[in-house]
Amino acid sequence: MCLIALAWHAHPRYRLVLATNRDEFHARPTRPLAAWDDAPDVVGGRDELHGGSWLALRGRRLVAVTNVRRPPEREGLSRGELVAHLVRHDAPAAQALALLAPVAPGYRPFNLLMHDGDTLAYASNLPDAPPDGEDGRRFVMRPLAPGVHGMSNGALDAPWPKTAAAMSRLDAWLASSAAQPDDDGWPDLEPLFAALADPTQAPDDALPDTGIGLERERFLSSAFIHGDAYGTRASTLVLIADDHARIVERRFGPGGRFDGETRWVA
Repeated sequence: MCLIALAWHAHPRYRLVLATNRDEFHARPTRPLAAWDDAPDVVGGRDELHGGSWLALRGRRLVAVTNVRRPPEREGLSRGELVAHLVRHDAPAAQALALLAPVAPGYRPFNLLMHDGDTLAYASNLPDAPPDGEDGRRFVMRPLAPGVHGMSNGALDAPWPKTAAAMSRLDAWLASSAAQPDDDGWPDLEPLFAALADPTQAPDDALPDTGIGLERERFLSSAFIHGDAYGTRASTLVLIADDHARIVERRFGPGGRFDGETRWVA
């Protein structure tokens, strides 16, 4: 995952609203949103390379992950394995993440969100830019305060242009009539999908410096990334209420080609 905007206890019906984009190489084999063969109570996309996921839901338990972009590239276990493991865990988020602390430095750099049905927590194993010559991986976690939050491939709520724009558009949606559910329980999600589909690149003076060079920073600065080899593979919206959860995934191929949509109510 490369972009997450979320509203926590900011909607009258849905305690958590999550709007996300997954950016990845188009050649990487991926299964679309569905119940998992080896865990039928889990719903999410699946990485066929390592068996993990970027976002998965079990009932109202949700886990999502983004990578942290700070060269040099750091080796380690697949961060998608964290999603596959934690979504099947039964412990509260704080307890499950505390158990993760001793092994977290062994994973590739990650930001992680975990909702256990009652609380929402954030964790990372590379929360700060490490000093030159040091790996810098260490584990931090904390609960999230109510409100609108966002993250991309940097720190939680870092003011990257696409993160700030997604948060602003989510905040505007919350205040609009589109956020009110219809007779079938679905609000109008198109404004959120439009925010995730925004191809606007940030001006150079607003770009973060993550050590990958200006041209690459530009290419990755839009919410939706159009590319033949690498780009936005899926846009996903999750709505979690007290008694159910809703998830919608739109999938894309090279050049932003629309490849289908799946809706699920749990």
